[in-house]
This record gives sequence, C-alpha cells and structure tokens, in this order.
Amino acid sequence: MGVTGFGLTAIVGASLQATAIESAAIADRSLAQSFVESTLTAEDMAIGASSTARVAAVQRALVRLVETDAAILHLKVHAPDGTILYSDDPSLRGQIEGGEELDLAISSRRPTAHVEQEEDEHAGPLGGTAQLAVIEEYLPIVAPDGSVEAVFEIYRDGAPLLATIGQAQTGVLSVTLLAAIVLAVMLWYIFRAAQARLDRQTRDLVEASRRDSLTGLLNHGTAVDELTERIEFAHQAAAAGELASVGVALIDIDNFRNLNDAHGHAAGDRALLEVSRLLRDAMPPGVVLGRFGPDEFIAVTLPEPGHDLESVIERIRDRLMGTSLQFGASERLPITISAGLSWYPVNGEAATELLSQATIALVEAKSSGGNAVRQATTREVDAQASQAASFDTLQGLVLVVDARDRYTKRHSEDVARYALFLAEQLGLDADVRRPLHVAGLLHDVGKIGIPDTILRKPAALTAEEYEVVKQHVALGDAIVRDLPDIEVVRAGIRSHHERWDGRGYLAGLAGDDIPVIGRLLAVADAFSAMTTDRPYRKALSVEETIRRLEDAAGSQLDPTYVATFVSALWSVGPEAILSRHASAPLPMLVTQPRVA
Repeated sequence: MGVTGFGLTAIVGASLQATAIESAAIADRSLAQSFVESTLTAEDMAIGASSTARVAAVQRALVRLVETDAAILHLKVHAPDGTILYSDDPSLRGQIEGGEELDLAISSRRPTAHVEQEEDEHAGPLGGTAQLAVIEEYLPIVAPDGSVEAVFEIYRDGAPLLATIGQAQTGVLSVTLLAAIVLAVMLWYIFRAAQARLDRQTRDLVEASRRDSLTGLLNHGTAVDELTERIEFAHQAAAAGELASVGVALIDIDNFRNLNDAHGHAAGDRALLEVSRLLRDAMPPGVVLGRFGPDEFIAVTLPEPGHDLESVIERIRDRLMGTSLQFGASERLPITISAGLSWYPVNGEAATELLSQATIALVEAKSSGGNAVRQATTREVDAQASQAASFDTLQGLVLVVDARDRYTKRHSEDVARYALFLAEQLGLDADVRRPLHVAGLLHDVGKIGIPDTILRKPAALTAEEYEVVKQHVALGDAIVRDLPDIEVVRAGIRSHHERWDGRGYLAGLAGDDIPVIGRLLAVADAFSAMTTDRPYRKALSVEETIRRLEDAAGSQLDPTYVATFVSALWSVGPEAILSRHASAPLPMLVTQPRVA
C-alpha cells in the first residue's frame, strides 16, 4: 500500500501539472490575443517596419503588462522566423531564438508550455543563486488566413502552481497511507479472527476425534488411554506411599440388540442417548465417561480413594426404572442396565486386567437376568489362585475382544477350531493343542487398540491404515506378556502374520524359522477370514477359499500344512470342524513355579 501510495502520488502530480500548465497556456493565449488586438497592428508584426517611436510604445505596453500580472516574469514577441520583435527587456529586441517548443507552436498553431528550472540570482538577502521553477509558454497568433503572424513567449513563476500540486500530492499520499494503516489494522483483526476460528476448528476436530459422534462421550480408544494414564498415576502415588485406587465400570444396556431389531437403529440411538444423559448427570466430577462398545459405556474414577462407584450406578439404575421409551404404536418400553466393576489394585494392576475383570463381572450381571451390578472377585495371591486368576484373565480377554468387536471374537473362535483341527490332522500332541487353542482365541486381541474407523472400514485400507493394523500383533503380545507360562501363546500371537517367503510382519521370518504355532494359526486365520463376511466384502465360497489357499501355499503359507488342511477339509467340511470343537472349553495352561 505504501509503494502504491507513492506511485499514485507521482501519477496524480504529473497529471495535475500537465493539466495546470495547459490551463495556464490557454488563459495566456487569450491574454496575448487581446494584447495583439488592442495594441499591435499588422505593420508592428513585420520585421523592421515599425518606427522607433512605435517600437518604444509597444515595449512600454509589454512592461505595463508584466507589471500588471505579478506572476509574469518576462514577455517576448517572436516573428515566425524566431526574431524577437518586442520584449519587456529592450536589449533582447532583434535577437533570433529558436527551439523545439517554438517550432512546435508555429507548426501546430497551438500553445505549448513546459516547466524549466532557472537560476534566480536574487534568492535571498544573503545573495547567491537558487533554482526557480518557470513555466515557459509559446502562444501562436494566428491570422484569419491561418498563418502564424507572431508568437508570444511568456515566462510565468511556476512556484505557486507547483506548491499547489505538491499540496495535492501530499494530500493524496496522506489519504493513501492512512487508508493503508486502516487496511492493515482491519487485516490484522480479520486474520486474527480467522486464526482464532482456525484454532477453534482445529480444537473441535481434535476433540471430535476423541469423542463418540452420537453420545458426545469419549470414544473407546480415548477412554482406555485415560484409564491407562490414571493407573500410571496411581502407580506413582502408591510408590510414594500414598493410598491410590482406580475404579472401572463397564455398563451395558440390557436387551439392546432386540430393541434394535424390533424398532430400528433410531430406537437404539434414543436408548443410548438417554443412558448417556443419565450417566453425565449422575457421575461425580472427575469421572471419565466413554462409549466402550455398540451398547456399552465405561466409567473410570480418579486415582484416589473414596469413590463409591457401585452406589452411583445403583442410583442410575433406580432413575432408569422411572424412564421408558415408546416408538409409534408400541407399548412403553423399560430401559435397564447391567454393570461390572473392578478396582486397581485389588482386581489387577494393568488396564487389560481391570477391563477383563470388569467384563467378567458384567457377564455375570447379565447372565443373572440383567438389571444388576456385580463387583469383580478379589484376586488371591497363592499359586493355585494365581493359576485360576490367569484362567479368568484369559476368559476376560476373550470377552474384551467380544465387547470391542463381535466379528473379531467370532473369527477368533473359528481360528481356534480350525487350528485345533489342523493340529489333529498333523498328529500333534496335547501339549501343542492346549496353547494353540488359547493362541487362536487371543491371536487378534491386539485389535482392541485399533480405531473403529480402520477396524470397521467398509473399503480397502490405505498404506498408512495398513501400517496401523499391523501393530495389532505387537499390541496383542504386549497385552498377554505378563500372564504366567504363556510363551508359546505369545509366539503364536507374534508370528501368525509371518509369511513362508519372509515377506510377512512383524519380524519378517521365513520358512521353518516361523514357530509351528504361528504357521498353524496362519492357515486357520486365512481360511476363516475368507469364509466370513468382512466389512469390505462378502464371504467367499469354500471352493474359492480352497483355491486361494492352494495359491498361497509356498509363498504366504506353509505348503505342507495347507495340503494337510485342504485334504482333510474335503472329507470333513467346515461345519463339522466348527461343531466338533464348538464346546471345547478354554484350556487351563500348565503352570510352572516362577523363578524370581
């Protein structure tokens, strides 16, 4: 804006100067024409035709004209050939002058004018010289026949005119700079407001990524992160000798699936919104609330004693007894909830343990008819109770997978059954089959940490999303690593996505370097994945699945295991395999004394 202001000032100044000079020349032409008509005759404008007395009279008339108009500095009257006929300075008479301006005025018969800087020897009381702005005008006197009889040359003081133009330029520059300042201030406020809006939108987007779109509560991943942080804080408090306790409650809406099936998802959404509203109203300050699954919620208390989580949930149950929903012509429908509670450090010292114990307690509450609250049982410390607790934790992890994603749980059960079937066909003993069953059920437990937007995406994954999914192997291994005597199961979880040709993940193992349990699970996992509906495609037929298995033999899968599985599958059938192992309980792992 500043550069524009200076440029505009220069343009305006030049335009004003040209206009002002042209206006002065037009006015002075009238003056010259009037002088010619009133004072000069045709003989006066001929070289050498006038008498000495006549010349003196014309000279005096020019002097009076100069004295009358203070802005006129000098006057000359030229003949068409440039000879000075008359001047207020008698010494100039008879001299011949030329120049482009004079020639232009004669040839165009139009006034010409320009500004020149001349030295003023009377610049001030101290003497010296100074530059004086002079407007030099050439005004042709045109005869009736169109010829130029004479040319008046008038020298005018240009200082007043240029001063006026300078004031105009200063005004233009001032207005432009003021406008620039005003615009700069406006832009500052505009950009400040825009940046504030962008910051607010960014915060909203970040917050939206942490929250469930329907209820506005924290989503599954964020709630689990909050639980982990509060457990870590409680660890630090306990290490400092302070009493610390973290409570976890998993809350499930009873009969939610039937509600959806009978009245549609809009009915289910209304139930979710009603329960989430009551949870917000009833929970004490500081309690983390989140949506844990399709019809489950999670509540996490602060890492400090004194939170009576059970009584809070009981109050919510009582308030729900006076609440009902009605859809169209239906009867008034009750809303009830069941809840399972666990506590740090009584029921576990890790987030997975607390969630597992709370899930087991929730299942007990629902299996008793619903509308109930159950506390997780207290953990024993002797060896036999530790083994039972490990078993309960394994069961709880399976239930956590179910709560996170029912497809993943069904797939995991099928993988366990297919893997056991393949182990039987290979003649592997019970010491292999027991951990194989557990690894099959838990091989995808790490997917509880994969965001829903990726896990349930109804389209092909991007490269970045696939990298996130690959981490479920490492996460699953981390989840089960603290369970006793589970190294073989961990090997299955870590290696079931390794490939026979070494192009798998996470370690890039190849051939026989892949643990046996990983190769068994890889065949069972591939068959189950292809014969089950996925978010991004329908299930493949058994024939197509077998063809793809055989294509993958020797590249993705162990060729011997594929051949054995396919051969036995043709004679038995997938349904028979699933039904044969459907009632198989989760095996108790044989535990050995831990070495300190």
